[in-house]
Amino acid sequence: MQLNIYYVATLSIALSGVFNWIILYITKKYSFKKSSLLNEKRLVNKNTPPLGGVASAAAFFISVNFLGDADYNFIIIGGFSLLISILGSIDDFFNLSWKIKLFFQSIFVAMPIIYLNIFLNIESLLNLDLNNSFNFLISVLWVILIINSINFIDNMDGLAVVVTGSICYQSILLTYSLNQNKLTDLSVVLLFVILGFFIYNFPPAKLYLGDSGSLFIGFCLGFLSILFTWNSEQDYLLSYALSPVLLFFTIPLLDFLVIMWHRISNGISPTQGGTDHISHRLLAKGFSEKQVLFLFFIFSALNFVLILGYVFLDSTLSTMVLLVYLLQIIFLFNYFRKLDVLS
Repeated sequence: MQLNIYYVATLSIALSGVFNWIILYITKKYSFKKSSLLNEKRLVNKNTPPLGGVASAAAFFISVNFLGDADYNFIIIGGFSLLISILGSIDDFFNLSWKIKLFFQSIFVAMPIIYLNIFLNIESLLNLDLNNSFNFLISVLWVILIINSINFIDNMDGLAVVVTGSICYQSILLTYSLNQNKLTDLSVVLLFVILGFFIYNFPPAKLYLGDSGSLFIGFCLGFLSILFTWNSEQDYLLSYALSPVLLFFTIPLLDFLVIMWHRISNGISPTQGGTDHISHRLLAKGFSEKQVLFLFFIFSALNFVLILGYVFLDSTLSTMVLLVYLLQIIFLFNYFRKLDVLS
């Protein structure tokens, strides 16, 4: 059964809202504090259910089926996104080893990439012909990087929702303007599923995404970036390789770089939780949680303006915009890494 995208969007937010309410109602009497994490630094230590991702993934999987024949790929990706959400929920309860999580992430990412024969075409950029084996490897690593960077950014009430929701609306506008309507539909469904969860995650949060949610959303966004078709009209080499969708992930990747730098340089395990994220550093600087959310939303909007300039301006101006983008990344990385960590 195929529905109009407006009906599917309504269904998405309704299912997400209802499923998350059911999760909240069922789990309100249970304890979700992990004894194994008591020695780690956390922003909060509340008994908040971390299963919003399971409800959101279920709402997404059901909703994409109502896109009808929009794309068989979406059904496969939706199914595997549900599997990786289940993996995250198991981790939420049992605190799996990072090696086990990485192993199953690799399996769940590699299977749809190989089965659907979708990939980032890096071989053509490097003038190689390896029968797409290198393309598949880079694509798997890219999606895993996105999954874990989204997982890292889920460190404060509402933050992952604001960041990933911003990526979704940017994807909607860009794919629609470039007539990639199938990806527009997918982005709309994911955005409205996220909004249905946001009702319960806005500070102070009643429900957390948990690993089940951050892995699910990161998985969907990672595959969205691979499915996007980039045919640059610019005449410089980098424009052919640097898909604008990759620039949507500026915040999670910047956060990932900052905490990797901090933890490795201080002899801290990168897999250990902590309050060294860029959001925590802004809190240490005196901003409130809601102000931090607003700052990230505004930055996402301004960054999107740069992305649009990169896509639609002529070759000279597009190059200048890309240079501005790269300079801001260097500046922000140095700025955030020097800020005090939240104690």
